Amino acid sequence: MGLNEKNNLKVTLFFSIINGETLGPFPDWIGKPSINSIGEDRLVSVLDAILSRYPIVDSVIIAGETESQFRYYEQNIPVYKDLFSKTYEQLKEKHPNVKFGNSFGLHHVLNKHLEPIVEELSIGDFVAFSYFPTDSLNEIVKTPQDAIKDLDRALELVPDKKIGLFEISWSTSNFVNGDTLSQTTFLKQLFTFYSENEDDVEFLTWYRQYDRPEDTCVIDIQEIGEKSIDVGGGSGLGSSEHVIERLNHYVCNAGLIESNGIYKTGWNEFKNQIKLIN
Repeated sequence: MGLNEKNNLKVTLFFSIINGETLGPFPDWIGKPSINSIGEDRLVSVLDAILSRYPIVDSVIIAGETESQFRYYEQNIPVYKDLFSKTYEQLKEKHPNVKFGNSFGLHHVLNKHLEPIVEELSIGDFVAFSYFPTDSLNEIVKTPQDAIKDLDRALELVPDKKIGLFEISWSTSNFVNGDTLSQTTFLKQLFTFYSENEDDVEFLTWYRQYDRPEDTCVIDIQEIGEKSIDVGGGSGLGSSEHVIERLNHYVCNAGLIESNGIYKTGWNEFKNQIKLIN
């Protein structure tokens, strides 16, 4: 936070009480609450403390990959809407300049036809979308032009809200049909999309700056407290070794700079586009 403040940068806080089909992870003192037992008082108290301490935070994502949480549990949507609304009202009184919303995996929404969940939970000041140009097997099946059409769909899904482009990505791993040329082309078209729709876009963030070594990005089972969570399931990623292997390759190579420090052409394109905006 200090580095961002020093460089006069604003911050989007990904708070993540929902993270796909999991809740949290929460600190031990909270325990393992269900969506029904997460009280707005504690949520407001924690977020108020953060926002008071770090005034450079200008937007907060309360839940991420929200569609995966409610894909099989739509009956819990009213519970979460009530929690969000009460939290939103109290925090807006204390921090009127901060904007609050939820995030959805646009590729999951489109691949699995979960648009009704997005429409139902289009609450708050904005609706954010992460994006991989992949199918349910985590293989790149879109051209850069196709991907921009998917972003157009995001605008159509929430016509009365601004959208946040949160963790947009394109992998260069040829294992999942990616390459540096398509990443660079997508980046250029992404910023064109932003410039053409700037009034409707709250913020734009790229998913990863640096690649990571192979097989270090995703694991089959994640331990959250005493609970084992499969990486797949409701998020549409599946649980097979085949699917997880492809997700690893995608995520580890979604950066703009290789893990050894060598710049990809996408990094130069990214810097050039930022200069044009500024």
